[in-house]
Amino acid sequence: MNIVAKTALAALALDQISKIAVVFGLGLRHRLAIDVMPPYLNFRMAWNQGVNFGLLANDAAMTRWVLVAVALAIVVWVWVWIRKDGHSTAARIAGGLLIGGALGNVIDRVAYGAVADFLNMSCCGLRNPFSFNVADVAVFLGAVGLVLLTGRQKTP
Repeated sequence: MNIVAKTALAALALDQISKIAVVFGLGLRHRLAIDVMPPYLNFRMAWNQGVNFGLLANDAAMTRWVLVAVALAIVVWVWVWIRKDGHSTAARIAGGLLIGGALGNVIDRVAYGAVADFLNMSCCGLRNPFSFNVADVAVFLGAVGLVLLTGRQKTP
């Protein structure tokens, strides 16, 4: 199995295991809030039916399937593109993170109708009202990694 697939599977597994453990295992879906290390780390339940910060959540039924389709199209495109010759191992890991994170959120949308966000972090007197999940972190790191690690073809 190549590094892209291994990284994608690791990100997907970590995302789904963390969601099952916190949202269902600790009962966050009913408790809605658990202070872990306030204000630095708290669990705050948020079912995100839209994209980042709940944007486009108005027509949740239609948005759900459009976002699933878009995420799957991106996953396929990144998978095909990043497996071509010329990409570094670090770029392939970034691609795997993006793929695994996107698939983690797709699973949530299909299974629950929304993405389970539960991580909430604040610091230094600033209160963050938003929640996110491990898949969001993987998508962010993967996207930033792909921007920074690809597209610089060396000319002879």
